[in-house]
Amino acid sequence: MPRPSTRPDRTTGSARSNGTEGTDGSRRPVAAVWPFRPTVRYGGQVAKALRLETVGGVIMLLAAVAALVWANTPWSDAYYDLQKFEISPHWLNIGHMDVAHWASGGLLAVFFYLAGLELREELTHGELRNPRDAALPVLAATAGVVLPAVLFLIVSAGADGASRGWAIPTATDIAFALAVLAVTFSACPAPLRAFLLTLAVVDDLIAITIIALFYSDALDWGWLALGVALIAVFGTLQARGVRSPWLYAPLALLAWYCVLRSGVHATVAGVALGMLTSPRESPDGRPTNAERADHFLRPFSAGFAVPVFAFLSAGVTLSVSALGDVFTDRIALGVIVGLVVGKFIGVFGGAWLAVRFGLATLGAELHWREIAGVAMLAGVGFTVSLLIGGLAYTDPSQLERVTTAVLIASVLASAAATVVFRRRTRARAQLSD
Repeated sequence: MPRPSTRPDRTTGSARSNGTEGTDGSRRPVAAVWPFRPTVRYGGQVAKALRLETVGGVIMLLAAVAALVWANTPWSDAYYDLQKFEISPHWLNIGHMDVAHWASGGLLAVFFYLAGLELREELTHGELRNPRDAALPVLAATAGVVLPAVLFLIVSAGADGASRGWAIPTATDIAFALAVLAVTFSACPAPLRAFLLTLAVVDDLIAITIIALFYSDALDWGWLALGVALIAVFGTLQARGVRSPWLYAPLALLAWYCVLRSGVHATVAGVALGMLTSPRESPDGRPTNAERADHFLRPFSAGFAVPVFAFLSAGVTLSVSALGDVFTDRIALGVIVGLVVGKFIGVFGGAWLAVRFGLATLGAELHWREIAGVAMLAGVGFTVSLLIGGLAYTDPSQLERVTTAVLIASVLASAAATVVFRRRTRARAQLSD
C-alpha cells in the first residue's frame, strides 16, 4: 500500500486529519506532526487561518480590488508613486529596484519556493510518483501551456511587440484556482483536487522554466555559477538530513541574491530551493524539513507576499475608454483568448486525448464534466501571468492593457468554472440522496 501524502492539508491548516505514517509504519498523531505552540494565542489563530486556501485566495482578491479602487480614484498618482518608489541600498549593488520589482523578484520567490515544495511532494508522495498516474495532469498541463501560446500568437499576429508576450496566457495561478475550487465545489472529490494541484504545479514549473530561458537579462555567468553552487550546497545539506533553519535561511538568501545578480529572474532560485528541500522523515517522527518550511512560510506567502504583489500589480484604469482599448488591442485580446479559450481546450483536450490513446487513465471518482470545470479554472492566470506580463512589456500603457486583460480573463474563467462546479455539486447531492 503506498505511503499517504505528508503534505500539509491546507483545508485544515495542519497535516491530514488521520495522521501520517512514520518510517516504522506506525501512525503519528497530528500533534506530533505540527508541534505549533504560539506564544500569542491570536497570532496562532491568524497563522492557522492563512493556511486555508479560501482565506489566502480571498486576501489576494481583496488586495487586487483595493489596488483597482485606488488606481481609479483622484489619488491614483499616489498609487503609481508607491509602485515606483525606489529601494536600492548601494551596498547591495543591484541597480535600480523599486517596490514593484521587490515584490515580483523578492516576495514572489517565497511563493515559488512553496510551489517547489509542492512539486517535490508530488514527485515523492503524490500524483507524480507513479508515471502512469502522473500522465493525465502532466499531459493536460503541457497541452494547456502550448495551445494558449499558439492562440495568443495567432490573435496578436502583426501587433508591435506581440512576440514578447506569448507566455503570458500559459500559466495557472495555484492559490487562486484552489481557492475557487474550495469555495464553489463543496463536494469536490480528492482526486479532482489532486488533479488540479498537480496540473497547476507542473504548469508553474513550465512557466518558471520559460521565465529563466526567455525573460532573463544578459547573463553574468560568474554570479550564476555562484548561485548554482550555493543551491547545490543547500541541496546537499538537505540530503544529509541537516535541519537547522539558521543555516538554510542565509544560504537561501545568498543563493537568491546571486541568481538576481546573474540576470536570471530570482523566482527561479525559489523553485530550485523548494524542490531541493527534503521531504524525508526522521526516525524519531519529527516533521520533515519540507513540512516545517511549508508550515512557517505559507502564512507569510498567503497573508503578505502574494497579496502585496497582487496589490502592486493589479492597479489599472478601468474607464470605458481604457476597457475599449483592451478589446481593440490584439495583444490584450490574445491574452484573453489564450487564457479563457486556449487553457480550456488545451487542458481538457490534452486530458481527453491522453485517455483516448491509452497514455493515461481517468480515475473512478473523476467525471469528464468535472475535468471540464478544472480546465476552465486553469484560465485563472493571475499571479504568474501578471509576473510574465511585467517582464514582457515595459511600456506603461501596453502593460496596463495586458494587466487588465489578465484580470478580465481570470474573472471569466472563474465564473465559467463556478457554473460547472455548482451544477456538479447539485448532481452529486442528488446521487447521494
